[in-house]
Amino acid sequence: MSKRINIALFGFGRIGRNIFRLGYDNPKYNFVAISDFGSAEVLHYLLVRDSIHGSIKDNVILDGNYLVVKEQRTRIIKGGIPGTIPWDVFDIDVVIDATGKFFMKKELTNHIQSGAKRVFITRNPKDKIDRIVIPGINESSIQVSDKIISTTSATTQALALMVKILDDNFGINRAMMTTVHAYTADQPLADSAGIDLRRSRSAVENIIPNSTRAPSIVEKILPQLSGKLDGIAFNVPVPNGSCIDLTTELKKNLSVDSINRVMNEYAISSMRGVLGYTSDPIVSSDVIGMEETMIYDEKATMITNETLLKTLCWYDNGWGFSKRILEMIDAYETLEKKN
Repeated sequence: MSKRINIALFGFGRIGRNIFRLGYDNPKYNFVAISDFGSAEVLHYLLVRDSIHGSIKDNVILDGNYLVVKEQRTRIIKGGIPGTIPWDVFDIDVVIDATGKFFMKKELTNHIQSGAKRVFITRNPKDKIDRIVIPGINESSIQVSDKIISTTSATTQALALMVKILDDNFGINRAMMTTVHAYTADQPLADSAGIDLRRSRSAVENIIPNSTRAPSIVEKILPQLSGKLDGIAFNVPVPNGSCIDLTTELKKNLSVDSINRVMNEYAISSMRGVLGYTSDPIVSSDVIGMEETMIYDEKATMITNETLLKTLCWYDNGWGFSKRILEMIDAYETLEKKN
Protein backbone atom coordinates (compact mmCIF):
# COMPACT_ATOMS: atom_id res chain seq x y z
CA MET A 1 0.00 0.00 0.00
CA SER A 2 1.31 3.45 -0.91
CA LYS A 3 2.07 6.00 1.78
CA ARG A 4 -0.96 7.84 3.10
CA ILE A 5 -1.12 11.62 2.78
CA ASN A 6 -0.49 13.15 6.20
CA ILE A 7 -2.94 16.02 6.67
CA ALA A 8 -3.23 18.64 9.41
CA LEU A 9 -6.39 20.70 9.79
CA PHE A 10 -5.51 24.18 11.03
CA GLY A 11 -8.95 25.30 12.14
CA PHE A 12 -11.84 22.93 12.82
CA GLY A 13 -14.86 25.05 12.04
CA ARG A 14 -17.42 24.23 9.41
CA ILE A 15 -15.01 23.66 6.50
CA GLY A 16 -12.49 21.77 8.63
CA ARG A 17 -15.18 19.42 9.93
CA ASN A 18 -16.59 18.93 6.42
CA ILE A 19 -13.16 17.93 5.13
CA PHE A 20 -12.69 15.47 7.98
CA ARG A 21 -16.13 13.94 7.42
CA LEU A 22 -15.49 13.59 3.70
CA GLY A 23 -12.02 12.13 4.10
CA TYR A 24 -11.70 10.10 7.31
CA ASP A 25 -12.94 6.86 5.70
CA ASN A 26 -10.62 7.20 2.69
CA PRO A 27 -7.49 5.04 3.08
CA LYS A 28 -5.44 7.65 1.19
CA TYR A 29 -5.72 10.22 3.98
CA ASN A 30 -4.15 10.23 7.42
CA PHE A 31 -5.56 13.08 9.48
CA VAL A 32 -2.63 13.49 11.84
CA ALA A 33 -3.58 16.64 13.74
CA ILE A 34 -6.28 19.23 14.29
CA SER A 35 -5.36 22.67 15.61
CA ASP A 36 -8.17 24.76 17.08
CA PHE A 37 -8.88 26.95 20.09
CA GLY A 38 -11.87 24.81 21.10
CA SER A 39 -11.50 22.15 23.76
CA ALA A 40 -11.18 18.50 22.71
CA GLU A 41 -14.61 17.76 24.17
CA VAL A 42 -16.31 20.53 22.21
CA LEU A 43 -14.55 19.68 18.94
CA HIS A 44 -15.51 16.02 19.32
CA TYR A 45 -19.12 16.98 20.02
CA LEU A 46 -19.38 19.33 17.03
CA LEU A 47 -17.91 16.70 14.72
CA VAL A 48 -20.30 14.00 15.88
CA ARG A 49 -23.45 16.18 16.02
CA ASP A 50 -23.73 18.59 13.11
CA SER A 51 -26.74 20.93 12.91
CA ILE A 52 -26.61 20.96 9.09
CA HIS A 53 -25.41 17.52 8.03
CA GLY A 54 -26.64 15.47 10.96
CA SER A 55 -24.80 12.85 13.00
CA ILE A 56 -21.63 11.30 11.62
CA LYS A 57 -22.18 7.74 10.37
CA ASP A 58 -19.41 6.05 12.37
CA ASN A 59 -18.57 5.96 16.06
CA VAL A 60 -16.00 8.65 16.93
CA ILE A 61 -14.23 8.17 20.26
CA LEU A 62 -12.48 10.91 22.21
CA ASP A 63 -9.38 9.33 23.73
CA GLY A 64 -7.71 12.08 25.75
CA ASN A 65 -6.62 14.61 23.10
CA TYR A 66 -7.21 12.23 20.20
CA LEU A 67 -10.20 11.70 17.93
CA VAL A 68 -10.38 8.02 17.01
CA VAL A 69 -12.58 6.74 14.16
CA LYS A 70 -11.96 3.84 11.78
CA GLU A 71 -8.23 3.99 10.91
CA GLN A 72 -7.84 7.60 12.02
CA ARG A 73 -6.22 8.64 15.28
CA THR A 74 -6.06 12.42 15.13
CA ARG A 75 -4.34 14.52 17.75
CA ILE A 76 -6.02 17.74 18.89
CA ILE A 77 -3.58 20.61 19.43
CA LYS A 78 -4.35 24.00 20.95
CA GLY A 79 -4.74 26.60 18.20
CA GLY A 80 -2.42 29.45 17.42
CA ILE A 81 -1.07 31.36 14.46
CA PRO A 82 0.84 29.90 11.50
CA GLY A 83 4.33 28.93 12.62
CA THR A 84 3.51 27.98 16.21
CA ILE A 85 3.15 24.25 15.53
CA PRO A 86 6.21 22.21 14.42
CA TRP A 87 4.64 20.37 11.51
CA ASP A 88 7.91 18.57 10.76
CA VAL A 89 7.58 16.70 14.08
CA PHE A 90 4.29 15.28 12.79
CA ASP A 91 5.65 14.61 9.26
CA ILE A 92 2.85 16.68 7.75
CA ASP A 93 2.46 16.65 3.96
CA VAL A 94 -0.44 19.11 3.75
CA VAL A 95 -1.75 21.77 6.11
CA ILE A 96 -5.28 22.89 5.33
CA ASP A 97 -5.62 26.35 6.86
CA ALA A 98 -9.35 26.49 7.43
CA THR A 99 -9.31 29.28 10.00
CA GLY A 100 -10.55 31.86 7.52
CA LYS A 101 -8.20 34.34 9.21
CA PHE A 102 -4.94 34.12 7.26
CA PHE A 103 -4.86 35.34 3.65
CA MET A 104 -1.34 36.68 3.09
CA LYS A 105 1.60 34.72 1.70
CA LYS A 106 3.99 36.00 4.38
CA GLU A 107 1.93 34.59 7.25
CA LEU A 108 1.02 31.37 5.42
CA THR A 109 4.68 30.73 4.62
CA ASN A 110 5.17 30.16 8.35
CA HIS A 111 3.41 26.82 7.94
CA ILE A 112 6.07 25.83 5.39
CA GLN A 113 8.89 27.06 7.59
CA SER A 114 7.46 24.93 10.40
CA GLY A 115 7.78 21.80 8.30
CA ALA A 116 4.64 21.47 6.18
CA LYS A 117 5.32 20.49 2.58
CA ARG A 118 2.25 22.26 1.17
CA VAL A 119 -0.50 24.58 2.43
CA PHE A 120 -4.08 24.94 1.21
CA ILE A 121 -6.17 27.92 2.30
CA THR A 122 -9.95 27.79 2.19
CA ARG A 123 -10.52 31.46 1.34
CA ASN A 124 -9.62 33.87 -1.43
CA PRO A 125 -6.04 35.16 -0.91
CA LYS A 126 -5.31 38.85 -0.49
CA ASP A 127 -1.92 38.86 -2.22
CA LYS A 128 0.04 36.77 -4.69
CA ILE A 129 0.47 33.15 -3.66
CA ASP A 130 1.85 30.20 -5.63
CA ARG A 131 -1.43 29.01 -7.12
CA ILE A 132 -5.13 29.87 -7.22
CA VAL A 133 -6.91 26.83 -8.57
CA ILE A 134 -10.54 26.00 -9.33
CA PRO A 135 -11.33 22.41 -10.36
CA GLY A 136 -13.04 22.41 -13.73
CA ILE A 137 -11.29 25.63 -14.73
CA ASN A 138 -7.50 25.60 -14.34
CA GLU A 139 -6.45 22.48 -12.42
CA SER A 140 -4.13 21.57 -15.30
CA SER A 141 -1.96 24.58 -14.38
CA ILE A 142 -0.71 23.16 -11.07
CA GLN A 143 3.02 22.61 -10.56
CA VAL A 144 5.00 20.43 -8.16
CA SER A 145 6.75 23.58 -6.95
CA ASP A 146 3.47 25.09 -5.65
CA LYS A 147 3.64 25.46 -1.88
CA ILE A 148 0.77 27.80 -0.97
CA ILE A 149 -2.50 27.15 -2.80
CA SER A 150 -5.98 28.62 -2.60
CA THR A 151 -9.05 26.83 -3.87
CA THR A 152 -10.81 30.22 -3.51
CA SER A 153 -14.33 29.98 -2.04
CA ALA A 154 -17.56 28.15 -2.74
CA THR A 155 -19.07 31.24 -4.36
CA THR A 156 -15.96 31.97 -6.44
CA GLN A 157 -15.84 28.42 -7.75
CA ALA A 158 -19.51 28.42 -8.76
CA LEU A 159 -19.23 31.80 -10.48
CA ALA A 160 -16.09 30.73 -12.34
CA LEU A 161 -17.79 27.65 -13.77
CA MET A 162 -20.80 29.64 -14.93
CA VAL A 163 -18.89 32.41 -16.69
CA LYS A 164 -16.28 30.06 -18.16
CA ILE A 165 -18.94 27.99 -19.92
CA LEU A 166 -20.90 31.03 -21.07
CA ASP A 167 -17.83 32.85 -22.37
CA ASP A 168 -16.37 29.82 -24.14
CA ASN A 169 -19.61 29.07 -25.94
CA PHE A 170 -21.36 32.41 -26.43
CA GLY A 171 -18.97 35.23 -25.50
CA ILE A 172 -19.52 37.62 -22.59
CA ASN A 173 -19.59 41.38 -22.99
CA ARG A 174 -20.17 41.94 -19.26
CA ALA A 175 -21.84 40.24 -16.31
CA MET A 176 -23.22 41.13 -12.89
CA MET A 177 -23.48 38.55 -10.12
CA THR A 178 -25.72 38.50 -7.06
CA THR A 179 -25.05 35.72 -4.59
CA VAL A 180 -27.83 34.98 -2.14
CA HIS A 181 -25.75 33.39 0.58
CA ALA A 182 -26.49 31.60 3.83
CA TYR A 183 -25.36 33.45 6.93
CA THR A 184 -21.82 32.76 8.11
CA ALA A 185 -20.15 32.03 11.45
CA ASP A 186 -18.72 35.53 11.78
CA GLN A 187 -22.18 37.17 11.75
CA PRO A 188 -23.99 37.89 15.05
CA LEU A 189 -27.28 36.21 15.94
CA ALA A 190 -28.46 39.45 17.58
CA ASP A 191 -27.54 43.03 16.73
CA SER A 192 -24.00 43.54 17.97
CA ALA A 193 -21.40 46.26 17.44
CA GLY A 194 -18.89 45.33 14.74
CA ILE A 195 -16.51 47.02 12.32
CA ASP A 196 -19.06 46.82 9.47
CA LEU A 197 -22.38 48.57 10.05
CA ARG A 198 -24.63 46.20 8.12
CA ARG A 199 -22.86 43.08 9.38
CA SER A 200 -23.46 44.32 12.91
CA ARG A 201 -27.13 43.42 12.44
CA SER A 202 -28.72 40.11 13.31
CA ALA A 203 -27.98 37.37 10.76
CA VAL A 204 -31.20 35.49 11.54
CA GLU A 205 -33.51 38.50 11.25
CA ASN A 206 -32.25 40.33 8.17
CA ILE A 207 -31.25 40.16 4.54
CA ILE A 208 -27.83 41.82 4.71
CA PRO A 209 -26.02 43.30 1.68
CA ASN A 210 -22.35 42.42 1.67
CA SER A 211 -19.32 42.82 -0.57
CA THR A 212 -17.79 39.86 -2.38
CA ARG A 213 -14.36 39.35 -3.91
CA ALA A 214 -15.54 36.48 -6.11
CA PRO A 215 -15.74 38.49 -9.39
CA SER A 216 -12.25 39.97 -8.99
CA ILE A 217 -10.72 36.56 -8.23
CA VAL A 218 -12.46 35.02 -11.26
CA GLU A 219 -11.03 37.82 -13.43
CA LYS A 220 -7.53 36.81 -12.28
CA ILE A 221 -8.13 33.20 -13.23
CA LEU A 222 -9.90 34.09 -16.49
CA PRO A 223 -8.05 37.25 -17.62
CA GLN A 224 -10.10 37.45 -20.82
CA LEU A 225 -12.95 38.61 -18.56
CA SER A 226 -10.93 41.34 -16.85
CA GLY A 227 -13.06 44.43 -16.31
CA LYS A 228 -16.24 42.60 -17.31
CA LEU A 229 -17.41 41.16 -13.98
CA ASP A 230 -18.79 42.63 -10.77
CA GLY A 231 -21.19 41.61 -8.07
CA ILE A 232 -22.74 41.84 -4.63
CA ALA A 233 -23.68 39.37 -1.92
CA PHE A 234 -26.78 39.16 0.25
CA ASN A 235 -26.52 37.11 3.42
CA VAL A 236 -29.95 35.69 4.26
CA PRO A 237 -31.43 33.90 7.29
CA VAL A 238 -30.76 30.29 6.26
CA PRO A 239 -27.89 28.20 7.70
CA ASN A 240 -26.87 26.52 4.44
CA GLY A 241 -27.71 26.42 0.76
CA SER A 242 -26.86 29.43 -1.43
CA CYS A 243 -27.36 30.52 -5.02
CA ILE A 244 -25.86 32.79 -7.65
CA ASP A 245 -28.12 34.94 -9.80
CA LEU A 246 -25.99 35.90 -12.81
CA THR A 247 -27.05 38.51 -15.36
CA THR A 248 -24.94 38.38 -18.50
CA GLU A 249 -24.82 40.40 -21.69
CA LEU A 250 -23.81 37.94 -24.40
CA LYS A 251 -22.15 38.51 -27.75
CA LYS A 252 -24.50 36.14 -29.57
CA ASN A 253 -28.28 36.02 -29.99
CA LEU A 254 -29.53 32.94 -28.20
CA SER A 255 -32.53 31.10 -26.83
CA VAL A 256 -33.24 29.63 -23.40
CA ASP A 257 -33.15 26.13 -24.86
CA SER A 258 -29.70 26.63 -26.41
CA ILE A 259 -28.24 27.88 -23.10
CA ASN A 260 -29.75 25.01 -21.12
CA ARG A 261 -28.61 22.45 -23.67
CA VAL A 262 -24.99 23.58 -23.43
CA MET A 263 -25.04 23.56 -19.63
CA ASN A 264 -26.51 20.06 -19.58
CA GLU A 265 -23.86 18.81 -22.01
CA TYR A 266 -21.09 19.99 -19.67
CA ALA A 267 -22.86 18.46 -16.66
CA ILE A 268 -22.96 14.99 -18.24
CA SER A 269 -19.51 15.11 -19.84
CA SER A 270 -16.39 17.17 -19.15
CA MET A 271 -17.63 18.72 -15.89
CA ARG A 272 -19.48 15.72 -14.52
CA GLY A 273 -19.17 15.64 -10.73
CA VAL A 274 -18.33 19.34 -10.59
CA LEU A 275 -21.31 20.84 -12.41
CA GLY A 276 -24.77 19.49 -11.64
CA TYR A 277 -27.93 20.16 -13.62
CA THR A 278 -31.56 20.00 -12.57
CA SER A 279 -34.96 20.55 -14.13
CA ASP A 280 -36.66 20.13 -10.75
CA PRO A 281 -38.11 23.18 -8.95
CA ILE A 282 -35.54 23.07 -6.14
CA VAL A 283 -35.00 25.42 -3.20
CA SER A 284 -31.96 26.10 -1.03
CA SER A 285 -32.37 23.19 1.40
CA ASP A 286 -32.43 20.73 -1.51
CA VAL A 287 -28.72 21.27 -2.22
CA ILE A 288 -27.47 20.61 1.31
CA GLY A 289 -24.94 17.79 1.08
CA MET A 290 -24.60 17.98 -2.71
CA GLU A 291 -21.01 17.26 -3.74
CA GLU A 292 -21.00 19.28 -6.96
CA THR A 293 -19.52 22.77 -7.02
CA MET A 294 -22.83 24.08 -8.39
CA ILE A 295 -26.22 22.86 -9.54
CA TYR A 296 -27.50 24.66 -12.63
CA ASP A 297 -31.23 25.47 -12.41
CA GLU A 298 -32.83 24.88 -15.81
CA LYS A 299 -36.18 26.41 -14.86
CA ALA A 300 -34.67 29.76 -13.89
CA THR A 301 -33.01 30.58 -17.23
CA MET A 302 -34.34 33.77 -18.84
CA ILE A 303 -33.37 35.82 -21.90
CA THR A 304 -34.43 39.34 -22.92
CA ASN A 305 -33.72 40.75 -26.39
CA GLU A 306 -31.86 37.52 -27.23
CA THR A 307 -28.60 38.68 -25.56
CA LEU A 308 -29.43 39.67 -21.95
CA LEU A 309 -29.30 36.41 -20.01
CA LYS A 310 -30.23 35.53 -16.44
CA THR A 311 -29.04 32.19 -15.05
CA LEU A 312 -29.26 30.65 -11.60
CA CYS A 313 -27.12 28.06 -9.89
CA TRP A 314 -27.30 26.56 -6.39
CA TYR A 315 -24.59 25.24 -4.10
CA ASP A 316 -24.00 23.90 -0.63
CA ASN A 317 -21.63 26.60 0.57
CA GLY A 318 -19.27 24.16 2.26
CA TRP A 319 -19.71 20.52 1.31
CA GLY A 320 -18.86 20.45 -2.40
CA PHE A 321 -16.16 23.06 -1.80
CA SER A 322 -14.55 20.83 0.84
CA LYS A 323 -14.60 17.89 -1.56
CA ARG A 324 -12.78 19.98 -4.18
CA ILE A 325 -9.98 20.64 -1.66
CA LEU A 326 -9.44 16.91 -1.14
CA GLU A 327 -9.52 16.37 -4.91
CA MET A 328 -6.79 18.97 -5.39
CA ILE A 329 -4.68 17.34 -2.67
CA ASP A 330 -5.03 14.13 -4.71
CA ALA A 331 -4.07 15.98 -7.89
CA TYR A 332 -0.86 17.29 -6.34
CA GLU A 333 -0.04 13.84 -4.98
CA THR A 334 -0.47 12.35 -8.46
CA LEU A 335 1.75 15.07 -9.92
CA GLU A 336 4.43 14.36 -7.31
CA LYS A 337 4.47 10.68 -8.27
CA LYS A 338 4.86 11.51 -11.97
CA ASN A 339 7.90 13.62 -11.19
